[in-house]
Amino acid sequence: MEALDKIDRLILRTLQADGRATYDQLAEQVSLSPSAVLRRVKRLEESKVIDRYVALVRPEVIGLGLTAYLNVRLEKHTETHKRNPMDLFRASVQTWPEVVECAALTGDMDYLLRVVVADMAHYSRFIMDTLLKHPSVEDCKTSFVLDRVKATTAVPV
Repeated sequence: MEALDKIDRLILRTLQADGRATYDQLAEQVSLSPSAVLRRVKRLEESKVIDRYVALVRPEVIGLGLTAYLNVRLEKHTETHKRNPMDLFRASVQTWPEVVECAALTGDMDYLLRVVVADMAHYSRFIMDTLLKHPSVEDCKTSFVLDRVKATTAVPV
């Protein structure tokens, strides 16, 4: 992908604010024709600058009122006939619907999970029946979200 120019960046900012903006609306924002905007958006999509379009759902509105961040440490020892603990954990995390984000970290802990659940009972079941029963997990520490001070999906372009 070639460098993004001022117009590409404005298109990206506009789409991050409203992913359903029409080409006519985008064209008005960036002072180009709709066909020129269409070509630019297609180029941004094909080059994977634009990854995908989604609907952002507010968890609390659909009954998922508790968000927690979990620092997870994995076991470091593995026998040669076993899968790598990190590979095993990464594969498992993909199947856990409560985990909406997982990032590998530097430092004392190996992963940071963002978990969205209905309530403390749901959280407890996830921890006790899923996470802590995983053979690669050695330890976890949880912080619960009290208030969202800032929440955005937009990156600064």
